[in-house]
Amino acid sequence: MKDFLLIFRTDIAAMPKRSPEEMQANTKRWMDWIGGIAAQNKLTDRGNRLMLTGKVLNPGNVIADGPYSEIKESIIGYSIVKANTEEEATELAKDCPILAAGGNVEIREISVL
Repeated sequence: MKDFLLIFRTDIAAMPKRSPEEMQANTKRWMDWIGGIAAQNKLTDRGNRLMLTGKVLNPGNVIADGPYSEIKESIIGYSIVKANTEEEATELAKDCPILAAGGNVEIREISVL
């Protein structure tokens, strides 16, 4: 089996404000989805949610606040899954809760050096 990185992206500015109950329900959807992949023994790293702020280091040691505000989609998290093919990894991603919220999942095979 190969490892695939699932990168979760969304337009942060378009994300609706949620009540505590809605946030809890959303967290449960994510946990159920990740749990389903883990139950298949295909979860390598459950991944993490990323903070919305950070820094971008550019050539010449130029540091900027990031992620860039002019970019609509921001990476908000990731997971690593095991699959035999890119198609199988894509199938695992099809139930990702980010899709129901208007976001997307980028699926990338991890190359072993």
